[in-house]
Amino acid sequence: QIFGEDGARVPLTVIEAGPCHVTQVKTVETDGYDAVQLGFGSSKPKALNSPELGHLKKAGAPPVSHLHEFSREELGAEVAVGDVLTVEPFEPGQMVRVTGTSKGKGYAGTIKRHNFSRGPVSHGSHNVRAPGSIGAAAYPARVFKGLRMSGHMGDETVTQRGLQIVDRDPDRNLLLVRGAVPGGVNGIVIVRPE
Repeated sequence: QIFGEDGARVPLTVIEAGPCHVTQVKTVETDGYDAVQLGFGSSKPKALNSPELGHLKKAGAPPVSHLHEFSREELGAEVAVGDVLTVEPFEPGQMVRVTGTSKGKGYAGTIKRHNFSRGPVSHGSHNVRAPGSIGAAAYPARVFKGLRMSGHMGDETVTQRGLQIVDRDPDRNLLLVRGAVPGGVNGIVIVRPE
């Protein structure tokens, strides 16, 4: 968190957004669509296989742990293989959306997963955290698809929109974003302009 000039507290998330190496530029002629592939994070060479190492060597990039494709419109600038992108294109005050993998909660019940209300807890009730009825009887004699029930919660791709860049640190490639982003500490996220 930081404090503004008026003394108001500003909650922040610090995101390391670079350096990102341009490892491939895809075009309609060669690949059927336009895209730019970026590599982020450091990796030991022995953690990558030979095709991956050859792909990165051809682009003049070091061993990276993550590759992701972006459209040319999202990057907003002409890039070539071998370029290194930093936080320079982002400006304080700019609105962005951040995509990441949410924290996994494991197998969760309906109260935690779907905010169901619990049942009565007195007079010998056995319906404290049970979901209640999930269907009819002889007809339709089955449970409809898509009902909100207990199951695996979290660990899915989530996009948080409407986040604002408060400041940036070009020397360390850090973005200071107002608010929370999906995922846990040291998770991989994708920052796009809104």
